[in-house]
Amino acid sequence: MPQITIYTDGSAKGNPGPGGYGIVLLSGSHTKEVSEGFRHTTNNRMELLSVIVALELLKFSPSDVVIYTDSKYVADAVEKGWVFNWVKTNFKNKKNSDLWKRFLLIYKKHHVKFQWVKGHAGNPLNERCDRLAFGAASQENLSIDSWFEENQATV
Repeated sequence: MPQITIYTDGSAKGNPGPGGYGIVLLSGSHTKEVSEGFRHTTNNRMELLSVIVALELLKFSPSDVVIYTDSKYVADAVEKGWVFNWVKTNFKNKKNSDLWKRFLLIYKKHHVKFQWVKGHAGNPLNERCDRLAFGAASQENLSIDSWFEENQATV
């Protein structure tokens, strides 16, 4: 089973505001960086979307995956089991239900463990993801976070 290490980060300039995510995937001697920016979103959406996109990029299923994130929101929701309880209530009164549902679809295909890392504390790959996320949010012609823009009055 492939062993994959993933670093992720999300960013929003304003919350909500322009946002982006950054990903660094490591597998053996291979490294891949991915980022994307959105015109109107939140930092938590970008933190979660970075994890989703990273898992969706994996070519082999199942893979053993360790995800390093500075997002307590994402890491705790999974590692402490909160998201699995949210499923039982159909995500009632939970933000980002669209992304959590998408996350669970890809999460089930792999063996995933989350490792929280302190942000802006000198971890080189976490810092790289931060630069990727911020850079993506700073681009012109940003993507549209359609679900958020259509539902932001209710989230």
